[in-house]
Amino acid sequence: MTKQEVFVSESAHLGDGERKIVPVNGTEVGVYRVDGKLYAYENLCHHQGGPACEGLLMPKVEQVLGADKTFERRRFNYDEWHIVCPWHAWEYDLKTGEYVVNRRIRLRKFAVVERDGKIFLLA
Repeated sequence: MTKQEVFVSESAHLGDGERKIVPVNGTEVGVYRVDGKLYAYENLCHHQGGPACEGLLMPKVEQVLGADKTFERRRFNYDEWHIVCPWHAWEYDLKTGEYVVNRRIRLRKFAVVERDGKIFLLA
């Protein structure tokens, strides 16, 4: 089966840290550009069918423990970005689409390409 190319955006119109939701064959797909790389996932949370890609895009929140292993503070880890579903805050790893609490659960991934100043999904 040949993949269909679906136009997403002119490259210049999807800046770093931005996303665009695109209809594709009866579903919605969230396309992200982060650190110069493109990612695309179905806009459907596994929890209760919420619009996962319409929520926050934020760095992973980590706990910092002291030498005695007690909680000291929280910090952002900018090496791992999360898609946060707006309905119930389920978090998915942007690079893999995996649900961060159970990495066997993941968003449906779409191939995305950029060429000649345009971004396309392969559906």
